[in-house]
Amino acid sequence: MTLAAPVHDRGVTTLTLDSPANRNALSARLVSGLAEALDGCAADYTVRAVVLTHTGNTFCAGADLTAPADPHDFVALMRRIVTLPKPVVARVTGHVRAGGLGLLAACDISVAGPDSSFALTESRLGLAPAVISLPLLPRLDPRAASRYYLTGERFDAAEAARTGLVSLAAEDVDKALVPVLDGLRRASPQGLAASKELVTATVLETFDQYAEDLIARSAALFASDEAREGMTAFLERRDPAWLL
Repeated sequence: MTLAAPVHDRGVTTLTLDSPANRNALSARLVSGLAEALDGCAADYTVRAVVLTHTGNTFCAGADLTAPADPHDFVALMRRIVTLPKPVVARVTGHVRAGGLGLLAACDISVAGPDSSFALTESRLGLAPAVISLPLLPRLDPRAASRYYLTGERFDAAEAARTGLVSLAAEDVDKALVPVLDGLRRASPQGLAASKELVTATVLETFDQYAEDLIARSAALFASDEAREGMTAFLERRDPAWLL
């Protein structure tokens, strides 16, 4: 299982990432399953908004190194979230790593709790946050992007909110979501779709302009000797050869 059964409540459908064996990593199955669920939400007039959340202590651990999704499929999933005519709200109470930050950044609104943490760990594996830059860089503070892209440091929910990665850091995520979801329920479907088009226009321009180049760049990095060493070291729980 990669997704729990959708839960519907007064116009809000909750989609729950539920792949504990790999900490909700972006496997081919998870990416295709989430895309299919989002398509279902888009076609259902009774769905006013979507909440994307997770089981366990990890929202998404990034790419599944043992069964990775095709980069084109992952880019299509992020773009689907951005273009969905209904708001997508991320509810985060756990860890988010690497590609998971792209999934998070594609969402329209996000609330993160005190047990959540974030890191762009690609540089430590001989990689770079290539395709996830499509939704990330238009939203993230440029100085924060420089720091966390390069260092791979872990940061908390308050820093994620300060830098624009998430909308709000809250001690009680569900309490913080009450006024957000109430506002979405009060909005008209047409009003939501038209308003979302305005706030996502710059992000979509980034997808249209850079997606193919970043997919190619990501593929080249994954095929490199350094990336093979980095991913092998990660899977073997040892330091990579370049560590100083």
